Amino acid sequence: MFRRLQKLLLGRYLFKNDVNRVNNLLIETEKENLMNTTAKDTAAMREDTNKIIEKAIAAVQPDKAVRRALEKAELPEKVHLVAIGKAAYQMAKSAYACLGKQITGGVVITKYGHSKGDIGSIRVFEAGHPVLDENSILATEQVLKEVSGLTEKDAVVFLVSGGGSALFEKPLVSLNELQNINKQLLACGADITEMNTLRKRLSAVKGGRFALACTPAKVFSIILSDIIGAPLDMIASGPAYPDSTTSTDALAIIEKYGLKLSPEAIELMMQETPKELNNVETYVTGSVRELCAAAEKTAWELGYEPVVLTDSLCCAAKEAGSFLASIARYQANTGKSLAFIAGGETVVHLTGTGLGGRNQELALAAAEGITGLKDVCLFSIGSDGTDGPTDAAGGIVDGTTKTTLKAQGISIPAVIKYNDSYHALEKCDGLVMTGPTGTNVNDLCVLLIKR
Repeated sequence: MFRRLQKLLLGRYLFKNDVNRVNNLLIETEKENLMNTTAKDTAAMREDTNKIIEKAIAAVQPDKAVRRALEKAELPEKVHLVAIGKAAYQMAKSAYACLGKQITGGVVITKYGHSKGDIGSIRVFEAGHPVLDENSILATEQVLKEVSGLTEKDAVVFLVSGGGSALFEKPLVSLNELQNINKQLLACGADITEMNTLRKRLSAVKGGRFALACTPAKVFSIILSDIIGAPLDMIASGPAYPDSTTSTDALAIIEKYGLKLSPEAIELMMQETPKELNNVETYVTGSVRELCAAAEKTAWELGYEPVVLTDSLCCAAKEAGSFLASIARYQANTGKSLAFIAGGETVVHLTGTGLGGRNQELALAAAEGITGLKDVCLFSIGSDGTDGPTDAAGGIVDGTTKTTLKAQGISIPAVIKYNDSYHALEKCDGLVMTGPTGTNVNDLCVLLIKR
């Protein structure tokens, strides 16, 4: 009797364990299916983001815009070509294809890694950005030699894109001090307009002074805009455009951020820049608005209902990320696919010594707010393909980013405080790498919600 009871109880125990094992197996299978589904959905959204980035960047390449501008310009048989900025190489290449033998000489100055070989007889130089270096100054000397001694029969085709402020420079103070001032401006969160207001007064080529160096020759300036609202005297610090800012503006910026300048630099701030130039004709060829419009069109083609929020985003990067995350949470229960698009240029307040850029910090800040949201993805990139001092164009995050980082002992708030967004995103496959794109028209941020 005891043995029979023992067998019965053992059978029930085994049966119960079998049921538990089956239940556990079903739970694990369900989890695996969910993970596979999530992975597929994430992969599909990544594919969508890649298409949006690719087509948006293609839409703002300077080639056609440069050609259109040159068709409008009445140029003599012989011209000198000067191109500065992160898109200088591509712009110069387009101009050379149009003008060919009309170009008697030329100089291109662009960021390290942004050139792709010689362009006919045009000399190509690479230099430092976002902080200038000795090569910036040496290359600028070659430009000034190119345009020295010109006559009224000469013309200069001047191609300008973002990044020119650091790349094109003949400083009126020592290189060390100029680098120090630039670092202070980058660290304090000053916007690009405030930075360039000061840079103009420390330079022999900014704030309209390059145009003066070309006189009496005519300057045909073709500008690829990377500043919100395209203020022509601010793009690359306006080398060939009258300066709208004053010494009073410059001194107010110094006081606002508590910047430390030498007495010589302060004296330069008090000297006025050219307010009128009679030898310049200017054409604007691109803008962030075109970048946003291209993203909008592609999002629509991919099945999203696009909403362009702004092309003038200009707050702190982490605040922009938090705001876009709040939109994602509000729309979490939507029944349709949505794409929220923003263009502009945010700023980063340096509180640490990590590696990153404004687009990476924006994306990482958004990741904190979209945690756990299904089928939600956000990317933010610089249209030039380089975000701050990094080799990444920007960052991309989704509802799993925070969890992935947390599992590795990484805290997003701590990372942002240390300004180390690059290394955090690197650990969760969150870096967007495009390489130099050949253009530069501000940043693009897109929030995707797929249904």
